Amino acid sequence: FPRASHDLRVVETTLHCTPEAQLAWSQDVFGNVVATATFARPAAELVIESCSTVEQCAPAWPVFPIAVRAHSYPFRYTDAEEIDLGGFLRPERPDSDGTVADWARAFVFSTPADTLSLLKDLNTGILPVVAYRTRDEQGTQTPTETLALASGSCRDIAALFIDAVRHLGFAARAVSGYLYDPETSQDDAGSTHAWAEVYLPGAGWVAFDPTHQRLGAAQLVPVAVGRCNGQIMPISGNYIGAAEDFEAMDVSVTVTAA
Repeated sequence: FPRASHDLRVVETTLHCTPEAQLAWSQDVFGNVVATATFARPAAELVIESCSTVEQCAPAWPVFPIAVRAHSYPFRYTDAEEIDLGGFLRPERPDSDGTVADWARAFVFSTPADTLSLLKDLNTGILPVVAYRTRDEQGTQTPTETLALASGSCRDIAALFIDAVRHLGFAARAVSGYLYDPETSQDDAGSTHAWAEVYLPGAGWVAFDPTHQRLGAAQLVPVAVGRCNGQIMPISGNYIGAAEDFEAMDVSVTVTAA
């Protein structure tokens, strides 16, 4: 279900499973709402339908109250912040030859630099070198692969941004959810969306969507956050049976204005 916040109110949510399932609700280590479904009998088909109504009031042109100590880069998180941010500070994938780190540092034109301007430049600097493409294969490309292939899905582009800013010393996390944009093509509209958030003292977690070169939470509906994309899959699980029993999976996502 969507994550409620000061700029997103969850009005109503429903979840239906066919066949009927016993649902156990919990929160994971990141505070995401998780439903664990247990089925009492075998079935030839599994249908999961989740519907949510939300009110989103994030401004299109946000002004972030970044703490004075973090206005200029580089800055240092407090000892307490570093403890709490933990794994959000460490790049997720190995970068033994420094490809991703060097690419990220190329956006630091001077030191000190304006913190938000630096992050904006990196947020808009991926699409010129990485072409967006829909990708149905499982998993997320490594940031090194995305740079080498010069193409990737929204989750690949977000993963590149996250590791790049972590190499610069920022805390960042992966976000999965939905994008409401009437101008988005139908090819993009039928799936979930992935973006990133960077923790800036004073402002908190700030949304960066490098796939659309957007800053701020306007038109974004977050459902889950995590250290990496592998922790925020919308649906995961196992079934009892042979591998060839699996025939196909269809996913449809519709985001509309009330």
